[in-house]
Order: sequence, then C-alpha cells, then structure tokens
Amino acid sequence: QVQLVESGGGLVQAGGSLRLSCAASGRTFSVYPMGWFRQAPGKEREFVATIDWTGSTTDYADSVKGRFTISRNVDKNTEYLQMNSLKPEDTAVYYCAASSIYPLNSPLNVDYWGQGTQVTVSS
Repeated sequence: QVQLVESGGGLVQAGGSLRLSCAASGRTFSVYPMGWFRQAPGKEREFVATIDWTGSTTDYADSVKGRFTISRNVDKNTEYLQMNSLKPEDTAVYYCAASSIYPLNSPLNVDYWGQGTQVTVSS
C-alpha cells in the first residue's frame, strides 16, 4: 500500500509560480513510478507529468512542457511539481499518483491517488 498526501496549492497571479509536494508513505515508494494529474471543473482528469522510479526519466503533457518540472526525493519519500509561468488555464485540482507502470500518463493506469490540492491562477 502507498498513501499519498499533496500540499502546496493556492492562489497565484498569472505568470507566477507554485511548488506542489506529495508525501508518500509505504515501504515500496521508491520503486513506484509517480505522476501528477489535474482536473478542472467540468473537464476530465488529465495527465500533467510523470517520473520513473529512479527519478532520471520524465515526461510531460504538451500544455506544460517548458513550464513545469517534476522531481522526486526518494530519501524523503516525496515527489514535487514545480510550476512556473502559470496561466489561468492551469487552474484545477492537482492530484499526485503512483503506479507500477511507467510512463504514468493515463488515469486508467493509476494504482494510488492523493486527495488533491487546488491551484487557482488569476488573470
């Protein structure tokens, strides 16, 4: 079992930055590929970024490439999403996810979800 708890969401102006964190519990965290997804009101949950269990391979949705960076610290059992140059269209609830599958780029492949953290970007 892996339990995930996100933090770091909030309200920011367009062009600003936020860093989301995801604290994981469970002895096998280090071998799970991780990812971030988001869901805006009235829309389906969508892929944002994923990272393999070593932390050396990443992938991003086209909409966030060059602006968001995913990383993980295995010693601290924590995953991060650094979000820069935020846009109003980035407004959503952001979810941390873990799976046995890499790349973790589909909600259908997620084994564990966090509870979500709200990110709101004002124009």
